[in-house]
Amino acid sequence: MIIKTAKSLLVASLIAFGAVATVSAATFNLAPLPYAADALAPVIDKETMQIHHGRHHQAYVNNLNAQVETFPELATLPLEAIMSRMSRYNSAVRNNGGGHYNHQLFWQIMAPPGQGGQPSVELHGAIKRDFGSLEALQTAFNQEAATRFGSGWAWLIVDKNNKLAVTSTANQDNPLMDVADVQGTPILALDVWEHAYYLQYQNKRGDYATAWWKLVNWHKVNELYGAATK
Repeated sequence: MIIKTAKSLLVASLIAFGAVATVSAATFNLAPLPYAADALAPVIDKETMQIHHGRHHQAYVNNLNAQVETFPELATLPLEAIMSRMSRYNSAVRNNGGGHYNHQLFWQIMAPPGQGGQPSVELHGAIKRDFGSLEALQTAFNQEAATRFGSGWAWLIVDKNNKLAVTSTANQDNPLMDVADVQGTPILALDVWEHAYYLQYQNKRGDYATAWWKLVNWHKVNELYGAATK
């Protein structure tokens, strides 16, 4: 009886430990794409989306979860808060936390061609105020994407003065990070790592950036702009 009870307690403890380990391992999760993998074609092909989301983004999530043991507070913080205190963490959190945040935003600010809508009256006014026109914004943004050496991201942000600005970051950095040269709240992002476009565009990053505007989900960008300027 004592042996059976001890065995039961051991099994229960193992189950409990396993449950805790599962919760810890699942602190950060990969959400499904908000559209089918082939929904962004012909701008971004199905295979690129499957590899980009299912392998690259998943790897960032897995690697970020692996850092929770070293930095337990990660399990209690939203991604945005982690970004804002990135200087406290190691390069693994910076690369993988940034990778998770950046990609999570990236999927949301795209929509199938013809379904993205238009800038809201408020956002259109801000674009005209800060860039002169939507076309001028696109030119400035594409220039940031084209001239970012190596891997990185191009961004449209709302700065501390509620003005719009374009910038770019290396690797998986983003403007929310306290280590970023130019800081602000991202409302639009373009991934210019080669894995985001190389199968279809090869070395023609500029062609990719130009075509990508057909995918912008202005409904989401309008929402992000409204939240950033409250």
